[in-house]
Amino acid sequence: MKAVDGVSYELGEGETLGLVGESGCGKSISCFSIIRLVPAPAGVIVGGEILFGGSDLLLKSEEEMDRIRGAEISMILQDPMTSLNPLFTIGDQVAEPLQIHQKLKGEGLREKVREMLNLVRIPSPEVRMKEYPHQMSGGMRQRIVGGMVLACRPKILIADEPTTSLDVTIQAQFLRLLKEIQHTSNLSMIIVTHDFGIVAKACDRVAVMYAGKIVEMAGTVELFDNPEHPYTAALMKSLPKAGMRQNRLYAIEGQPPDLRTLDSGCSFAPRCPRAMEICRKEYPPRVEINDGHTLSCWLRKGEVLND
Repeated sequence: MKAVDGVSYELGEGETLGLVGESGCGKSISCFSIIRLVPAPAGVIVGGEILFGGSDLLLKSEEEMDRIRGAEISMILQDPMTSLNPLFTIGDQVAEPLQIHQKLKGEGLREKVREMLNLVRIPSPEVRMKEYPHQMSGGMRQRIVGGMVLACRPKILIADEPTTSLDVTIQAQFLRLLKEIQHTSNLSMIIVTHDFGIVAKACDRVAVMYAGKIVEMAGTVELFDNPEHPYTAALMKSLPKAGMRQNRLYAIEGQPPDLRTLDSGCSFAPRCPRAMEICRKEYPPRVEINDGHTLSCWLRKGEVLND
């Protein structure tokens, strides 16, 4: 079974890419593949390349990956508040990546921890450094996790559903903070989410995933204005419309496919109202229909891309 199959994208310097799709479509596992943290022994990366800084991360030793994780590529996990150990102070936990990767200690380490807590808008950092996670609100713990992953000034930040456990107001504050930090440090980000509101606020480009594959990719405005793949269009149609009274929200019929029993055709064909005979027999090639707007669908013809 392939949890992720043929996923390919580029991430530019200072760019934010959104990965969207239903639960189980492969968003998170594709990100774990980037930092080589696919759960073993069940999970194995069987092929492809993960190019970073001119070299293939799949060829790196585990020792080399330990130096890259946290220092050059950092990740906020799905429930970031569980990333904080209740037995250690905030100062100790923010300091850990700085001790490991930058070998800081003493007053230099304390000053850097204060700097990171200030960066993520934690009031009275000198006091908070001595406190424990249970003494913080959810929003503060979220920002502290952000401070931990940004402590070594990574080049890439992967945020896997970073705002799921936060209320709407705190979500907006945290996303605004990430964008401010990105603007000042030229940070590149991948945001994994199923929330198109977050995509609209934070992402420059969007990749829509279904059954382990990217079915459509485009700039955020282009994707919202012209969703071309039937699955993308169905996702957009299922969103509630502000100011419009709806008795019932639109729902995509059927269930996501079992990845263990996929056939050679388009994975979305059993749920697609526009499916043709060829859709059930052969997976469509990836084509470009506009500059930077690509999709895999037999309904649209364009320039076939070589992956």
